[in-house]
Amino acid sequence: MFSMSRNIGVVACSLFLALSVHASPPAAISYRFTNVRIGGGGYVSGLLFHPSVRGLSYARTDVGGAYRRDREHGRWQPLTDWIAAKDENLLGIDSLAVDPSDSQWLYLAAGTYTTPQAGDAAVLRSHDRGRSFQRVDLPFKLGGNELGRGNGERLAVDPNDGRVLLLGSRDAGLWRSDDHGAHWTKVAAFPAVATSPSASVSNAWRTQPIGIVFVVFDPASGRHGRPTPVIYAGVSTRQTSLFRSTDGGRSWSAVPGQPVGLRPSHMHRASDGDYYLSYGDEPGPDTMSDGAIWRWQPASNRWTDITPIPQHGKPAGFGWGDVAVAPSDPRVLVASTHHRYTPHDLLFRSTDRGAHWTEVFAHSVFDRRETPWTVEHTPHWMTTVAIDPFDPDHVMFVTGYGLWSARDMGRLDAGGEVHWTFADRGLEETVPLDLISPPQGAHLLSALGDLDGYRHDDLDVAQLQFTAPPRYANSESIDFAQDKPALMVRAGYLREPFAPAIRAAYSQDGGAHWHAFASEPDSSGEGAGSIALAADGSAVLWSPRGAAHAWLTHDFGKHWQPVDGLPANARVLSDRVDPKRFYAYEGHFFSHGGQVTQVLASRDGGAYFQAIGGALGEQLKHGSVAWVRAAPDAAGVVYVGGEGLVRAHDDGMDVQKLGALANVRDFGFGKAAPGSTLPTVFAVGQLGDVDGLYRSTDDGKHWLRIDDDAHRYGGERLVTGDPRVFGRVYFATSGRGVFYGDAVKGP
Repeated sequence: MFSMSRNIGVVACSLFLALSVHASPPAAISYRFTNVRIGGGGYVSGLLFHPSVRGLSYARTDVGGAYRRDREHGRWQPLTDWIAAKDENLLGIDSLAVDPSDSQWLYLAAGTYTTPQAGDAAVLRSHDRGRSFQRVDLPFKLGGNELGRGNGERLAVDPNDGRVLLLGSRDAGLWRSDDHGAHWTKVAAFPAVATSPSASVSNAWRTQPIGIVFVVFDPASGRHGRPTPVIYAGVSTRQTSLFRSTDGGRSWSAVPGQPVGLRPSHMHRASDGDYYLSYGDEPGPDTMSDGAIWRWQPASNRWTDITPIPQHGKPAGFGWGDVAVAPSDPRVLVASTHHRYTPHDLLFRSTDRGAHWTEVFAHSVFDRRETPWTVEHTPHWMTTVAIDPFDPDHVMFVTGYGLWSARDMGRLDAGGEVHWTFADRGLEETVPLDLISPPQGAHLLSALGDLDGYRHDDLDVAQLQFTAPPRYANSESIDFAQDKPALMVRAGYLREPFAPAIRAAYSQDGGAHWHAFASEPDSSGEGAGSIALAADGSAVLWSPRGAAHAWLTHDFGKHWQPVDGLPANARVLSDRVDPKRFYAYEGHFFSHGGQVTQVLASRDGGAYFQAIGGALGEQLKHGSVAWVRAAPDAAGVVYVGGEGLVRAHDDGMDVQKLGALANVRDFGFGKAAPGSTLPTVFAVGQLGDVDGLYRSTDDGKHWLRIDDDAHRYGGERLVTGDPRVFGRVYFATSGRGVFYGDAVKGP
């Protein structure tokens, strides 16, 4: 059951706004949506077990929302699929927290970016373990997909008084709620270092605020029913970074004797009252070249360096992600390295409070049968390690591509092997960049960020990645020849420090095997861009991102010729019927909402382009375009989505609007309905004031909504139908992977 109310609770202001209900909702048809199974694929930035309920755990991701573990079925249940496109920024979860004394409470600090153009951040609060949420807008931004997102947790619930929450922000200091997160006030007494330049860090993108990265209550300092007096908070700075309050947060002072020169990332309290902290010279996860693990004993104010690999006063070339302590045994610790790429990151375990350590992976077996693609990936970005409070042998750690879990960690003590499983069933967090559904072979092929791409022979079974070479970090564009669908091309690239690869590849067997093009053209830019294959496979048009112009080849890169008339960074596509026709348009490559003012066409096989004029050209001057597709069944016909959805000939004439659907962000085509020759059209747009995913089988005369308010996934995009299965739709999300949908058959 989905429900959400919105609560703007800042300082002394409170206003509940219920979701509006459309007075006359559009006609709808019931669909069942299922993730195309990849298995993980994205960065799980945080993980926690509930301290008082066996089997209850939660995970957060940097762009794919939050999940609750379904212990009975052994899978993760997504909790934030109700987030619509207008609130896409809430899919980045910067922190999460539970109430130790009331397991129904769950809190999410939601906000993906701190940039001015990013949407609002909010605390999403739930009193039914994430089945429904209330939204409380915040007066500052959060950075669930920014530097330091693996630190934490910056959001915490008072274990003695569940009404009290503290939230460490990135650029606005420390904030407090005394009513289960409904209202927030700034803690004015917190040290100014939290908002100083030293609590920020720069990368190639920009300088980003990191601020307060964790808040930890000391439950032993108080009693049930009253706010806890002793609280700790850590600031991501190389200066004095750990602060303590002994009066419930009214005043703060630096903890004496603490190490300086590194940034803290995590702090955990052991049941005997000691604390363990992980440090790095950078907040991660992008980079880290030094770090340490420290034990602090408040009773004696003794600090002890317990780093598993001593660094003897010089940078080790890597840092430390996390150090977890078993809630049931204060002697048991598990610590992870971070950014140790040579040869790979490591996990260590101690049974004597860090005096001695055993390297875990040297005595481990990894079961990759459910997700065979992980054979190419070693654990990295291990910024969170968690030990089950009810079973110290049960350990999980996060990576940049999912979660690993072991239930026999104790075997290490007797010299045995630890068995790891990839615990990502239900947790899908890939970012698709292009999708195709050809008329034969596999029903779906995907180009993905970070994972190259997949041929999905079975939509419900995790597949191997595209065969290498070439192997790309990102595949950004993929296409097939309509008349020879086994012939395919894709464009992608590898990031440094990996070896460079030719950024275009082709397949002659429907994506089962791939071959790099013979060469790249001169002055071909730096990114992958978009690639298109003529309907008969006779020509490939490639528009690399960052290149001065596009290129054409008839022999898979043995020879190239520059294309005349195309602007830089244009997105290219082929006519699905006429091999001499190609199209192009300017705009945002991989998301909805691009601002495009011209569509161009070529009728000579891609050598020369000119802007489409006529009535379509006039419309483009006064509106915006999100996406352009070639008609699947007619030569020289394009569909243009933007303020509405129109069909036009490539001379710009005979422009027809397809019904009342407005604000069309993406669309695609599927098999015609029984008894019809018209392709089924799927489109993301707005009918009246209801935004959703719609289907038409009669060229836009009538539209049926096929998604619902509980299933929005931050906005559907890269929409395409299946040319062989009537009614089936595929679409990408901004961080929840790829979905396919089929109509639910009823009476």
